Amino acid sequence: MNTTPKIKNQHSFTRLLNDLDYVVSKTTLRTLLHRCGFHKKRGIPVFEILSTFFLLPFAQKNISDGIVNNESVSFGKDAFYSLINNSKLNWRKLLLEISAKHLRMISSLTKRELVLILDASAYVRNRSKNVELLGTVKDHSKKCYVRGFRMETAALSDGHTLVPVDFGLLTNADSKKRFCEARKDIDSRTCGGGRRKEALVKTTDFIVQMVNRIKKKNIPFDYVLMDSWYGKPAIIASMHEFAPVICKLPKGKTHYTFNGKNMNIKEIYSKLRKKSGRAHILTSTDVKLPQSQLPAKLIFIRHRSSKDWLCILSTDLNLEPEEIVRIYGKRWDIEVFFKMAKQHLRLESEIQSRNYDALIAHVSIVFLRYQFMVWRLRNHEDQRTFGGMFRLCNQEIKDITLAEALERIMVMVLRIAESLPFKIDAIESLKEIFIDCLNLFFIPQDYIDKQKDQILSQ
Repeated sequence: MNTTPKIKNQHSFTRLLNDLDYVVSKTTLRTLLHRCGFHKKRGIPVFEILSTFFLLPFAQKNISDGIVNNESVSFGKDAFYSLINNSKLNWRKLLLEISAKHLRMISSLTKRELVLILDASAYVRNRSKNVELLGTVKDHSKKCYVRGFRMETAALSDGHTLVPVDFGLLTNADSKKRFCEARKDIDSRTCGGGRRKEALVKTTDFIVQMVNRIKKKNIPFDYVLMDSWYGKPAIIASMHEFAPVICKLPKGKTHYTFNGKNMNIKEIYSKLRKKSGRAHILTSTDVKLPQSQLPAKLIFIRHRSSKDWLCILSTDLNLEPEEIVRIYGKRWDIEVFFKMAKQHLRLESEIQSRNYDALIAHVSIVFLRYQFMVWRLRNHEDQRTFGGMFRLCNQEIKDITLAEALERIMVMVLRIAESLPFKIDAIESLKEIFIDCLNLFFIPQDYIDKQKDQILSQ
């Protein structure tokens, strides 16, 4: 006989659904769906389809088992695919609206600076051939080219909670490096038509458009954080118009104005005096960016796993080097997000559609799943990792067999009976306790104590 789980975890599924209902009510999700064009004149409500799709990974089910071949759901695969393939639905607006609500919900919990993190990750589809706009893109983490899309992402973080707010699936602008072109029957005036045009623009132009959308939504942030592949003077200058930039610089041939001379960062580092010993921050200096002549501060820090050094740029000259390094450390949150999305939330494996609109819809749902996870983690002040939190949600939503249920109830009945200090009519007492436990199914410890007190008082 298997060991019965602890009673205090037996209401976990109810807590999970209660948390989800609370988030839905606080974000006025149904109203936002109508505002973003998510409505049906007939058939199954959009909210019901989306909520079922949303909960699939927590139930450890795929689309086939959870929707297509699941007779318990009230809709079929046609309703589901017609929703995610719809080119008129504004998924980006929905994600941005919910993110703004989410940020307001957690803003009262912290007084830390809020940073906007810009980063990209490869959305890999190596085994696909006929996916719309599929192209060859570079995976910077693996330092190789893959078949898929470049997922440009913007996320806001306070150092504790990261909220992804916008994204885009970009392909290779060179038509010779694309395996499939966009569908020609999509109206260019629809959201789907606009998204297909954006997939072909340059990364620099797209991130400016993305940050503009966030600013128009009146979402405040104090700094813009970027990794080294964004560390180009033109991108830094354009992002500085929104907020001060803190960015890691590549050791390239880009020249900066230092003491009236144009030098690259290796030459600048060789001219500076370094701190002695094993200091973490080696040195710092002020420079100007080429063309825009924007003043900036360079901070050279020791590489923690080698004898090499790294360079971080800040356009806020009033910050101390230690403060710049501390703020830039928040950029790691988005790397955790990418791993969580791919490893646990099935970013690349859950859906194999060839429709570009379906890919956008799926990525939006994955981002919303992550927002729910971090909200739950923050709301319950839970110190567990995201992977442990995800596995706990799996346990909470996992169905149990009838045999397991009866086994748990019988264990509870025997536990109450064994705790009685005197002999009573066993059959009648056990029958009454069993019926009460069957009605409640999972009984908390306070109910056990209450039943024991009632029997003892008789």
